[in-house]
Amino acid sequence: MTPAARIQSSIELLDTILSGVPTEQALTRWARSNRFAGSKDRAAIRDHVFSAIRCRNSFALLGGEHTGRGLMIGAIISAKENVDEAFNGIGYGPAALSEDERGALRTLESLSDDERTDMPDWIWTKLQEDLGDEAIQAAEYLRHRAPVFLRVNLRKCDVETAITLLKEDEIEAEIHELSATALQVVKNPRRVAQSRAYKDGYVELQDVASQAVCDFLSLPNSGKILDFCAGGGGKSLAIAAKSDANIFAHDANILRMKDLPERGAKASTPIKILENIFIEERFDLVLCDVPCSGSGSWRRSPDGKWNLTETSLDDLNETQANILEEASSLVLDGGELAYATCSVFHCENRALVDAFVVNNSEWRVIEDHQFLPQDGGDGFYIARLTRV
Repeated sequence: MTPAARIQSSIELLDTILSGVPTEQALTRWARSNRFAGSKDRAAIRDHVFSAIRCRNSFALLGGEHTGRGLMIGAIISAKENVDEAFNGIGYGPAALSEDERGALRTLESLSDDERTDMPDWIWTKLQEDLGDEAIQAAEYLRHRAPVFLRVNLRKCDVETAITLLKEDEIEAEIHELSATALQVVKNPRRVAQSRAYKDGYVELQDVASQAVCDFLSLPNSGKILDFCAGGGGKSLAIAAKSDANIFAHDANILRMKDLPERGAKASTPIKILENIFIEERFDLVLCDVPCSGSGSWRRSPDGKWNLTETSLDDLNETQANILEEASSLVLDGGELAYATCSVFHCENRALVDAFVVNNSEWRVIEDHQFLPQDGGDGFYIARLTRV
């Protein structure tokens, strides 16, 4: 496909997504219906689409309309490229701009700070209230594609060995300061899944802030640790690589953990799946990485910021509070309860933890930390609690 044909396909996909079809579903359907497209074509179109979803508001303003075509025109203006070279009507590319379309275009310089945030108005107001002067920088980071990060499995190798193994597959990675186990891939990130280092369990895909959250925990070297909302098990594996305690994983949807035993075996970090958490005695550490808005990871899942509502956020807060209450009953006397989200909203983080402490006076906060996108990874919150 030509670059212009990729843009036209992206326009059609974006119109489908704007009609209400989830982004991943639209991309999968398109790939199945257009098998002539090569891997490079699919990757380029995917990048176009996700960039447009991340920057939906500003691209629409630049391009003159909130349509797939308007978004792609805005994307080219944002990249300071020549619109007429891409929109020239040649071959399978998009039609040339009409005079009306040209009259509706805006320049980057004409956008206000609020227009550049690429967030619904109510979310931007909330972000300003919660983050203050750091809100604009956080919003700017969330407009761009996230780097690819790896966690080095210290059970099998050290960081330098992992870098060397990755180079065998022409993948370049650099140490990231936010976590001692973190590498940022700077060349050939799409080769990671097929690399020896990944297939043999020397590295795992994991955001650097997610790794830093695991670093923040006080891990016992024996006893039992429960990852209460394990999901795919990334944090379970990270914890198991650093502690000799028995590691257990639980999730309300057990299918999310279906690959975890195999991944744990590959990484030499065995993890026991618990469908029923009450069959075990209480734990020395319980980690609750609760369902949340995902506001800290919107550059990876940009649909989230456009689909979130104030009502759904309130519902999430209720779920989070219920999980924290339930998990607290699973902690041994003298043990710790850890609460985490991939959110930057105060109502999901310290405000919720403070409300829990008010309602459960036997608990106190040891320490907490908010990681923001400008720290290098996703936005994450982590709090450590213990009984008074």
